[in-house]
Amino acid sequence: MAKKDKNAHVSETPATQMLKAHKVAFTEHPYEYVEHGGTSESARQLGLDEHAVVKTLVMQDQDAKPLIVLMHGDCKVSTKNLARQIGAKSVEPCKPEVANRHSGYLVGGTSPFGTRKDMPVYIEESILALPRIAINGGRRGFLVQIDPQACLQVLGARPVQCALAE
Repeated sequence: MAKKDKNAHVSETPATQMLKAHKVAFTEHPYEYVEHGGTSESARQLGLDEHAVVKTLVMQDQDAKPLIVLMHGDCKVSTKNLARQIGAKSVEPCKPEVANRHSGYLVGGTSPFGTRKDMPVYIEESILALPRIAINGGRRGFLVQIDPQACLQVLGARPVQCALAE
């Protein structure tokens, strides 16, 4: 019974509230969160192509200014390429507790939508060629599927080319 109640309110997160406010159509995809399972686990459970499951990475530049990178689930970020493209000396992932503070979400449940702090968002350019993407809906074990163009329209995401195959 408790499980059913949990899913009944799954759609109310800062992320889904922001998507609704901007009239972005989305579908909800709850799954069983697995610690360190990442996009391969959510893709497997939901029967999705991991390349279309987009991870939200909170990173920081050399001045510890936070930024968000949206990347294919089956790719890594080339921090060197990213830094060069955004005019930073260096870029590195934030420590989980720092990322949580910036985003207002727990790592593993970070959405680029409805973050606590406004941060610049960078999106791997090839993501924009996909017809739909699955991206975190603002809590662990909850993805939403959207048109990737919404990342440009709602977040003002800047396309970059920094994907490395895993």
